[in-house]
Amino acid sequence: MGLDFTAMKDFLEAMTDRYNRPGFIENDPISIPHRFSKKEDIEIAGFLSATIAWGQRTSIIKNAMKLIEWMDHDPYRFILGFESADLKPFNNFVHRTFNGSDCIAFLNSLRQIYSMHGGPESLITPDATAPTIKESICRFRKVFFESPHESRTQKHLADPAKNASAKRLNMFLRWMVRDDGRGVDFGLWKKISPQQLMCPLDVHSGGVARKLGLLQRKQNDWKAVEELTATLQKFDPEDPVKFDFALFGLGINEGFANRA
Repeated sequence: MGLDFTAMKDFLEAMTDRYNRPGFIENDPISIPHRFSKKEDIEIAGFLSATIAWGQRTSIIKNAMKLIEWMDHDPYRFILGFESADLKPFNNFVHRTFNGSDCIAFLNSLRQIYSMHGGPESLITPDATAPTIKESICRFRKVFFESPHESRTQKHLADPAKNASAKRLNMFLRWMVRDDGRGVDFGLWKKISPQQLMCPLDVHSGGVARKLGLLQRKQNDWKAVEELTATLQKFDPEDPVKFDFALFGLGINEGFANRA
């Protein structure tokens, strides 16, 4: 795009302001956790919605709502108390390649994580043994798959140790951690700083980032996530991931990456 630093920062800030508003919620998967007020309900609804957040957003929202309905609109109570008979509807769940057996494995894993660890926050929060978001995601993933599951289910929780971009997990973390008062992200997890977050990266945000000259790496992988996040930190060291609103919004709503 050929903008100098100041012009680029002004452009990114303006585009972030355009999309980081409550009006963004309705047509985005984040609308599902916004139906709840209890921390654990928001976490569970957010995690499951983020897990299936690829493809058409209307389909994502529709299928995520189906999960919420099957949990009687009470996700935390359901996760802690479901019996085998309660899982019957989930056998028929399908979203792209995420099927019923994957869904039930995720529900069982969530039960274990809430029962034994108090929820995902403690596992994903960086500490001395896992000092970066990459390492804490890997720790969470390891614990998550301690519950019985088919091997195919593991592909639905990205592994940054294998250079996956972990877009949906990074998006979920953005939802849980950022608290800028704009009403979109929740800011529930106080032990992770926004400056520790990594930018969600997919075909839309990646295409825009390359068009703007913010990302050189061609693959949408973890190395690209690190490169893009490091670039965005120059524009806002305290909250680089806020610019995800600009990149995603320009890509999905304005087709920016495809402009001549």
